[in-house]
Amino acid sequence: MDILHTSLGSITVWIIGLLILVALAAGWVRRRGARVLRELNPRKITLKDIDRMEDGSEFETYLHRLLTALGYEEVYKTTGSRDFGADLVFTDRSGLRNVVQAKRYGMQSPVGLGAVQEIYASMNYYRAHKSIVITSGRYTDSCATLAAANGVILLDREDLEDIITFYKGRRSEEAMNIIEREAEPFRGGWNEDKLHKRAENI
Repeated sequence: MDILHTSLGSITVWIIGLLILVALAAGWVRRRGARVLRELNPRKITLKDIDRMEDGSEFETYLHRLLTALGYEEVYKTTGSRDFGADLVFTDRSGLRNVVQAKRYGMQSPVGLGAVQEIYASMNYYRAHKSIVITSGRYTDSCATLAAANGVILLDREDLEDIITFYKGRRSEEAMNIIEREAEPFRGGWNEDKLHKRAENI
């Protein structure tokens, strides 16, 4: 009976010790995650960290630091209340000014038409040549169609992951190639036949 009590006591001590170690490890992971988010260091941030960001302004600051770290020139973060639809402005390798709208969305909430409308409308104000939307999520089909019709570049979660991977792998040129790619070609849209038919039905 004493041997049984001794064995149970040893097992209990081991279990308590293991639980303490797990709690300490979890606390360390939480503290490390909070520190990484505070620093927003592009060398350390992962997509999981982006998903844990509290608001869009952290994502904007992270992208500002990432674009700067990639070597882009004249990278600016606009002021929140008067950004006129753009969160970031930068000059690409061709010397063209780009405006960026950052959307930290989850996969269950796709980015809609508003993002394309706002970033495209901001181009004249910032005297930009190209417009880009970057999201940690995905886009609706109508958003993709409107972007193609207006030459707006859409970068989704997979593109962002590739940019991060290339940057961390010291392959900045490849990351920049994704950012500077051409917008999707526009296919379809409204045509004259539809316009005439609609007019005849009125």
